[in-house]
Amino acid sequence: MANTERNAARLQALAAAVLFSTGGAGIKVESFNAAQVSMVRSGIAAVALLVWLGGRIRWTPGAVGAGVIYAVTLSLFMGATKLTTAANAIFLQSTAPLYLLVLAPLVLHERVRRRETLYLAAVGAGMALCFVGRSAATATASNPALGNWLAAASGLAWALTLLMLRKIGRADADGNATVAAVIAGNGIAFLGAVPFALPLPAAAAGEWATLVYLGVFQIGLAYVCLSAALRRLPALEISLLLLLEPVLNPVWTWIVRGESPGGWTILGGGVIVGATAVKAAIAARRPVVQT
Repeated sequence: MANTERNAARLQALAAAVLFSTGGAGIKVESFNAAQVSMVRSGIAAVALLVWLGGRIRWTPGAVGAGVIYAVTLSLFMGATKLTTAANAIFLQSTAPLYLLVLAPLVLHERVRRRETLYLAAVGAGMALCFVGRSAATATASNPALGNWLAAASGLAWALTLLMLRKIGRADADGNATVAAVIAGNGIAFLGAVPFALPLPAAAAGEWATLVYLGVFQIGLAYVCLSAALRRLPALEISLLLLLEPVLNPVWTWIVRGESPGGWTILGGGVIVGATAVKAAIAARRPVVQT
């Protein structure tokens, strides 16, 4: 593969990470509750993805099933981001690899190496640190305790989503099933939020523009960039590049919303992101076994 193509793919993966990372600041719009943000963002994202991809989607039972779990992930993360700090929400969701190491042997019959138990311990410690530093309720984080639990649950849901995507992806040469699952997930999240979202508030134009941005760019364009990068880069390299998301998410929220994550959360998040980076780097150095 030419270096120019690989470099372009790296830029696409980084662009996806940057777009994903703006979700925390965008979700915390003041006039909309979690269900309203979820309904508008996911509805727009589903339409935007269909437009970006020209409607060339092949629906399968596996893709729809993965979409259901992804919709749960979206809803849990939305509630978590509204109730706790954006840093806690993204760092606790980033514990998904911990659940993957536990669930992969059961679902995909993949072995967990002994050295990976150290990674489990590190991520577990980081997760505990995020819970230790309980902050008082603020205007942008009204119920941090509940939000932290929702964020931890979203990490489990995201792990289950990744398992489903990997399972259906094994029999999907062109990646269509993965994109279909993302569209289905946003569509289901939209429908699930409708009963709790109406009537919509009389919000300022800037807040409506923020929600449109979340649907079209933070989800829609981000997944288009990520899908393109996945066709040119190894998954492990992409996983390292995507670590930019949990690093930038609290930064944007602090700049836009003035939300301070707290020292314990920064420490716990650093442990989670650092452990994940080390694990991915070590895995990338292992020889690939041809089958």
